[in-house]
Amino acid sequence: MKKILVAILLMPMLSFSQEKEVLKYFKSKDSLVGVKNQNGKIIVPAQFKVFSDLKDGELVKGETIYFDGFKNDEKPEENEWGYVYDRKGNFLYKPFFYDNGADYFSEGARRFVKNGKVGFVDRNGTVIIKPEHDFVSPFNYGYAAFCDGCDWEKTQDEHKAIVGGTWGVMNFKGEIVKPVSKSENTVEVDGKYFPNPFKYNEKEKNILQFFEKQNKKLSELYYVNHFTKLSENEKKLFFEIIERPKENFPFYQINTYDYRKLEAGLSYEFKFLASQDGKTIYAMDFENGKILFEKWLEAQIVEAENFQKEHPDHPNKLSK
Repeated sequence: MKKILVAILLMPMLSFSQEKEVLKYFKSKDSLVGVKNQNGKIIVPAQFKVFSDLKDGELVKGETIYFDGFKNDEKPEENEWGYVYDRKGNFLYKPFFYDNGADYFSEGARRFVKNGKVGFVDRNGTVIIKPEHDFVSPFNYGYAAFCDGCDWEKTQDEHKAIVGGTWGVMNFKGEIVKPVSKSENTVEVDGKYFPNPFKYNEKEKNILQFFEKQNKKLSELYYVNHFTKLSENEKKLFFEIIERPKENFPFYQINTYDYRKLEAGLSYEFKFLASQDGKTIYAMDFENGKILFEKWLEAQIVEAENFQKEHPDHPNKLSK
């Protein structure tokens, strides 16, 4: 029986757009939540009962408006959580329910639900893959597994598992991809192999070359706290551009992957941005959205050196 255990990893909604209009959440007398602009004009009426710790007057961050809950007296549909609107107050979509909240963005895409089917939207709420399947996993290294005719099954540890159904793999265009023979240029998805999905122009190759030159240092920093001895080949990281400049997002986003081609780091760690001209590199930062790569690297080195002093028995060492 086919099962995929679902674990939670919430990605912070970092904002990189240069917004002209200030939007704020507001609460009505009966604690329902809506959104106003800086002049007090109501953008979205107060009609949502939200479950997050939202303060009256809190700023709306990001390219869209998100309500972590549902309209008053509304019963949510299966696998849906919350509402997303554009900054003009137009409804966009309902995010896919992932453990205890809305699905996070993975490789620039987020799952949403419509009429019981799952699709993907980008950071602006634009549908990039239509909702056509009963379940789709998050994207990892350019591919996502999907199933039709499958169902949820509750496990003993309170998580859910997907069981049964017919399974396949899609690329970032939503196209079904057939497995190929294993080679150096293939990617493993659920025990089968698929062509490397990433292709780049010269400017993009130059952006990635910046990270290749830093690969040894970055791999040492990433694995310094790993408790098992790794070979140099196992410590080698891979860097791929998973998002390109678009409206409200004038950057290339570069994600880091380990030797298994699995996304490295947590929700914002070891994820980077390159300016539209490719000349300035940033690290994504939870507090500030982004910081210059050099400043980030200095902080990472200090943190890793301190960890190594406190844990001298860990086998993966920093170079002197």
